[in-house]
Amino acid sequence: MRAITVIQLVPRLDAGGAERSTLEIADALVRAGHRSIVVSGGGRLVQRLVAAGSEHVTLGIGAKSIGTLRHALALRRLFADAAPDIVHARSRLPAWLGWWAARRVSPRPHFVTTVHGRNTPGFYSGVMLRGERIVCVSESVRRYVLEHYPRVAVERIEVIPRGVDPVAFPHGYAPDAAWRERYAQEFPQLRSLPVLLMPARGTRLKGHLDAIRVVAELERTHGVRAALLLAGAREPGRKGYVAELESLARELGVEARVVVTPPRDDVRELMASAACV
Repeated sequence: MRAITVIQLVPRLDAGGAERSTLEIADALVRAGHRSIVVSGGGRLVQRLVAAGSEHVTLGIGAKSIGTLRHALALRRLFADAAPDIVHARSRLPAWLGWWAARRVSPRPHFVTTVHGRNTPGFYSGVMLRGERIVCVSESVRRYVLEHYPRVAVERIEVIPRGVDPVAFPHGYAPDAAWRERYAQEFPQLRSLPVLLMPARGTRLKGHLDAIRVVAELERTHGVRAALLLAGAREPGRKGYVAELESLARELGVEARVVVTPPRDDVRELMASAACV
């Protein structure tokens, strides 16, 4: 089997399912002897990506600004130089830029998309259905796509569920004493309280506001004082959203028991230590 070149397009490499999938596919490509290139606006996961053997090209292809359109020309040059066999887009704006650029090079690469969530239906989101093959991360997403885009050929859609790596997240895992001590020092307000953990990006669709209401309702209705750890919600560009979360926590009187953190690398330990995830 000949080696192929695959270019993945993603807004940033900080945290999230799309980002983790990008790294997993990149790692699998490299281990199989192929060339893996990822284009993104950068982020904390770039170092891990490159260390595993992939190449990274920094372009702000996810920034929602009219100036982002200029990156389509840079992508076209990249596609012409790298001659990718496949361009794989994982988000709408990168998909539009990649789709435009891929159509303007020869030989034209195959264009693949992954629909990671329930994007607002319409022309803008419809670019995710322009892939020769369309990956949906769940049956729910597949049904959503077919409901809102009934003209999409069913045979072009493939469901590849997001999963859990049992090696990275082994059943029965327990953090060591050193980590528990660091955790206690970092979050003294969580001591002696059952912790509800929500590891998720800082976006409204994840349900952070509902989680805060749950903590307040647990005490009001059941007399249970629990803490809430929103791991990963404090992301760049999300200051307004985080302020909204903190404002609701104050309004409901649980601000001392709600902690919002940036993306972290110790999610396994946090999950193993929480009362509920």
